[in-house]
This record gives sequence, structure tokens and C-alpha cells, in this order.
Amino acid sequence: MPIKWVTKKFEELSVVELYQILRLRSEIFVVEQNCVYQDLDNKDQKALHLFGEYDGKTIAYSRLFKAGDYFDYSSIGRVVVDKNYRDRKFGHELINQGIAEIRNHFKEENITISAQLYLKKFYETHGFIQTSEMYLEDDIPHIEMKITA
Repeated sequence: MPIKWVTKKFEELSVVELYQILRLRSEIFVVEQNCVYQDLDNKDQKALHLFGEYDGKTIAYSRLFKAGDYFDYSSIGRVVVDKNYRDRKFGHELINQGIAEIRNHFKEENITISAQLYLKKFYETHGFIQTSEMYLEDDIPHIEMKITA
């Protein structure tokens, strides 16, 4: 069964979709990664929300920003795949879909991400290059990475 990708503005999300997205983000970023931080950061209202539905459940998600809303370039953030589905390579589909949606919706080629350091090679397979030294974000090692035209 293929994953169904959906992209919506914040105000287009149903209550059920928003709940599933926030639950997934909390499951991974707060519980699984044992990181207490403020996930609800008042940036969701500006973002496009890309999520993957599989068997009636939201199992993959990222939020997309146009240039200037988060970084100088457009950006992809809050990239997450339910741990029960990571063996199916949905993370690769999610990044490919995110890049395509940024190009389609924002007509932009340059993309910045704040990547967890351990995912560097994963993002490199999608054309991102490291553009910063390691830094801590919520006590987790991160690096800035970019795709430039």
C-alpha cells in the first residue's frame, strides 16, 4: 500500500489532522528523543504542512517555510516518521516530497535545514551539504545544511 501525501496550510488542517500531526511530533521529538522543549512555537501558522497518511494514520510529517519565514532560504523542518514505519524508507519519500512542494508552492530552489547531526548522511543523499559547525539545539547536536541552485 503506498503512502498518501497531503500538503495543507495551517487553516486548512482539520482538527483530526492537526491532532495526529501534533501527537506524532510529540511522540518522536519529546518522548522518543527524551527532550523537553516547546514544540508549539507559533510557527505552524506560517508553514505548509506536509504529511503522509498510511492505513488511516498520519505516519510521516514535515513543515515547509518560504524564504524569510524561518531562514533566509526556504526550509524544511520538524521532519518525522513514526518509528513503526521507518523500515519502509518513507523518510526518503518525505524529503523528496518536501523539496518538490517547496519548488511547486514557493517557486524556490534554495533550501536550508537544521539537521540532527546523526542524520547528516541521510540528508546528503538528497543533495544537502553541511554549511555550519555542529551546534546544540535543545541539547541535541545539529548542523545547518543547504541545497543551493
